[in-house]
This record gives sequence, C-alpha cells and structure tokens, in this order.
Amino acid sequence: MSLTATGRALLTMMALGAIFLIEVPLATGAPSSKATAGALMTSQTDIQDVSPALAAFIDNKLVGEVWKRPNLSPRDRSLITVSALIARNQTIDMPLEFKRALDNGVRPSELSETIFHLSFYAGWPNALGAVGVAKGVFAERGIGPDQLPAVSPQLLSMDPEAERTRAARVQADVGPVSQGLVDYTGSVLFHSLWLRPDLKPRDRSLVTLSALIAAGQSAQIPFHLSKAMDNGLSRTQASEVLTHLAFYVGWPNAMSAVPVMKTVFDSRPNSSAPK
Repeated sequence: MSLTATGRALLTMMALGAIFLIEVPLATGAPSSKATAGALMTSQTDIQDVSPALAAFIDNKLVGEVWKRPNLSPRDRSLITVSALIARNQTIDMPLEFKRALDNGVRPSELSETIFHLSFYAGWPNALGAVGVAKGVFAERGIGPDQLPAVSPQLLSMDPEAERTRAARVQADVGPVSQGLVDYTGSVLFHSLWLRPDLKPRDRSLVTLSALIAAGQSAQIPFHLSKAMDNGLSRTQASEVLTHLAFYVGWPNAMSAVPVMKTVFDSRPNSSAPK
C-alpha cells in the first residue's frame, strides 16, 4: 500500500522531531556552558565540576595522545570526528569540532559537502542538526556563499565497470524488496552524490566509513571499506580510523566493526597489515 501525502508528512515530522527532542534540553543547560555560534557547548570547567577524571583524560589522553598518533593527519581525524558527531546527532560537540576541522585544514566547502553527503547516510534530520551549528560557525569565521559548493557542479568521471558490478548486485539483493530504493541508490547516490567534486573520493569514503561505524551499521561496512581502500585509504589508516572512533562512538561500536573489517582485510592480501 502506498503512503498518502499526509502519511509522508507525518513521518517527516516525526523524524524532524528528533532534532528538537535533543536541542530543547540544551537550551536549559548550566550557566557555565559556553554559547558558541548559536549552539551550547560544554566547557572544560563544566566537565571538571562533574567528572575530574573525564576532564583529565580528555586533556592528557584524547587531545594529548590520540589526536597526535601517526598514520592519520589532523585533517583526517577532524573529518572522522565530524562525521561521527553528525551520524549520532551529537550537536553539543559540533561547534568545537567544526572549528577544529577548519583549523586543521578542512575547507568550508568540504565541511559543507560532508554535511550534505551524510544527509543520505545518517539521515536528513541529523544533517539539519549539523546545519544549525555550522551556520553559526561559518558566520563567526566570515565564511560566505562563495566558499561553499555549487548546487550543480561538474561531476567527476565514473568507473563504468565498477558501477555495472555495483548496480547488478544492488538490483539482485534489493530489487525484490524495493525497486524504488534501487533506483534512487543509483540515480541519487552513485550517479550524483559520489561524483560531486568538493570531497575527494578518498575523503568521501572516509566520511562514509566513519559514519557507518559511528551508527553501528556493520552490514554496510564491507562494501564501503573496500571502496575506501580502492579510493586510496590504506589498511593502516583504516585501522587507525577504528582506534580514533572508539573514543568518540564507544568501544562497543568500534568492536562491532572489527569482524567485518577483518573480513575485508583478509580478502585483500596485498594490503599491508597495521604495524
């Protein structure tokens, strides 16, 4: 049975409501929380007042060690972190991490494109939560429309053979259940979104892989990890993505990704093992 226009509107309103359920309580946060770019963020003093051990760990281990580990650049780590926050709609940390990303060399156009890309992989409500924060950060930094991606840019070229293989597999697996999903997966995602030039293919794969791990979507990891490695992400770098994300999305989500990532690594014997 097809959904009526009213039914579709109700589903959309229910999904968008998730943003307000998260955002409204933040507006009544403790006075010591800092208002940054129109969004609240927890200050180091707030953390110290509630959990001194957490405050010390953030300073000494997360910022002082994890962010300085080799095998991923600070820019890569920012893309990974921003993607995890968007995938989980964790707006309270977005002002800090959006600014850190810009400081670490992520261009405004790349941050904007990351939000757009993840609207399809984490959902439009999550992307809209990020838009509200990024709007304030962009205003603070004087970032204007001329620094953002075009609506309809010249698309990158497609690998015809790889696309035929992907399309055939999706048609066989998904077609019997939802032909509409098959059609939009092709026309919207792989014939348009993945070919937009404001994120390099490796970065687009890095953003997607990070969001999938953050959301616990293990079933989608094999295809996208393989695609990421085809796009230039090394096995060592993929391993470090998992290490970094454990601190932002929790050990269970990181550990859940281990078996499926191992399957991909084992299927690519020419990729070197992490040292």
